[in-house]
Amino acid sequence: MPRSDTVRFRHHQAILVAAIVATIGALPLASARAYLLPVLLVPVTVAVWAWRAGTDADDRGLRLRALAGQRRIPWEQVVELGSDPRGRAVAQLGDGQVLVLPAVRRQDLPRLVAAAGRGEPEPAQ
Repeated sequence: MPRSDTVRFRHHQAILVAAIVATIGALPLASARAYLLPVLLVPVTVAVWAWRAGTDADDRGLRLRALAGQRRIPWEQVVELGSDPRGRAVAQLGDGQVLVLPAVRRQDLPRLVAAAGRGEPEPAQ
C-alpha cells in the first residue's frame, strides 16, 4: 500500500480507455470462432499494463512497476537522474546500469527529486 508521501507517476489514462474500447470492439471477432479468442489478449494486456505500469518515488527510493513485476531501488544506488533524447527520465545506478523510469518524463524530474527529500518541487507552469 503506497504511503501518503509517495509520488506516483503513471501513463496517461487515455491508453486505458483506448484498450477498453478495443476490447469491446474485439468481442464480436473473438466470439465468432474459438480460434480467434486470443485476439482479446492484446487489448486486455494493454489495459492491465496501462493501469499498473509506472514509477513510485518516496524518501526511501524508487519502485519501478511493469506489467508483471516490480523493482525497488534505494536512493543510495542512484548516482544520477536525467533524461534521454526522447524525453524519458532515466536513472543511472552506481554499477553503471541506466534504467528508464516508466511514465516519468523530463518535466517530471523536479517532482521526482522532491519526493526523494533532496529538493523542492518547482511550481507548475
